[in-house]
Amino acid sequence: MSSLGAPVPPVSYETLRWERKPDAPDLAAVRRQSGPYRAAVTAPIADLAVTAASAVLADADDASREITRFDAELGNEIVPFAALLLRSESAASSRIENLTASARAIAEAELPGEGGGTRNAAEIVANTRAMAAAITLADNIDADAILAMHDALMADHAPAIAGRWRTEQVWIGGGHYGPVGALFVPPRHEVVAAAIDDLITFTKRYDIPALIHIAIAHAQFETIHPFPDGNGRTGRALVQAMLRRKGLTRQVTVPVSAGLLVDTDRYFDALTAFRAGDAAPIVERMSEASVLAVQNGRQLVSELRAVRAGWDARISARRDSATWRIADLVMRRPVVNSAVLSAELGILIGNVPRYLEPLIDAGVVKEFTDRTRNRAWRAPEVLDSLDAFAERAGRRGW
Repeated sequence: MSSLGAPVPPVSYETLRWERKPDAPDLAAVRRQSGPYRAAVTAPIADLAVTAASAVLADADDASREITRFDAELGNEIVPFAALLLRSESAASSRIENLTASARAIAEAELPGEGGGTRNAAEIVANTRAMAAAITLADNIDADAILAMHDALMADHAPAIAGRWRTEQVWIGGGHYGPVGALFVPPRHEVVAAAIDDLITFTKRYDIPALIHIAIAHAQFETIHPFPDGNGRTGRALVQAMLRRKGLTRQVTVPVSAGLLVDTDRYFDALTAFRAGDAAPIVERMSEASVLAVQNGRQLVSELRAVRAGWDARISARRDSATWRIADLVMRRPVVNSAVLSAELGILIGNVPRYLEPLIDAGVVKEFTDRTRNRAWRAPEVLDSLDAFAERAGRRGW
């Protein structure tokens, strides 16, 4: 019996058979992973009756209020912080999948026309696009919206699967050559579209407390596992879409993934419990993660406010100078080049060094290229604050 007060239908299983592919190497491992296996069959949840035990509901309600309070606190400061919180959420969600990169590497990967950066950083930038797509599509969460999130995530790195439901069996854990012996085998691909349609119907309900609703939808999505790759990141983008749709956030991205990252073992255990019929752990984990995310986000915002106050005290430039507009930009985009400054602010490329000079003298930005063309600059204090946020997110009990 779920401590939510009503059991969530556990997944059932069907026995299927995995045959070795004709072109597979004739290895003992391949032979061991051929044969019968059990694939999950998800129960429909569109009409699921959800009641919550008082403690679970109280924690979820408290977390919901913390999210809305944090969103409201930023007021007219939304412009610089929205972009950085979105990037932080994307980086934390990627880190859950063991994709890590420094704030500087991520910011450099965002520069147009550079063609550099690590693959991890590029994938985190793609995840930022997926999160942004999720928020944009929040008013109409449907199958096409989920496909669009996945396409934004995977188009650059795996275009063959981007924005398409999977067409083959996938599995979690176990070996590389087949699902026999895997830790969990999601449903066969033929039922994915129908399972997603049922999930979409569930997301459109208005009779379930917000975080409980979001947690169950997220866990069901991860159980369906509708894509060959990118399920975790797309599922956490869906969380952001539902936070916006249900009105918990209106202006910023609350970096819930940063809260989940504090204890990923409990997060994955909660998903396993959901599949066994107990939704309480994933609701509790989502509530706890939201509170931790708000605490971490508040500290990030406080540090960034202090950074900006220090800049205002050190920068020596006329108040109508484009130097101040560059300072505003690097607060939300801490690595820039001449092309970005020209495109974002309308500054002629030839005039960029003149407006940057007061920022360099004040220690606001530093050049990290030695080229006469396509020069680039970074804001170390902003990058340090973002790295500190990521460090806190990855440390238990911070």
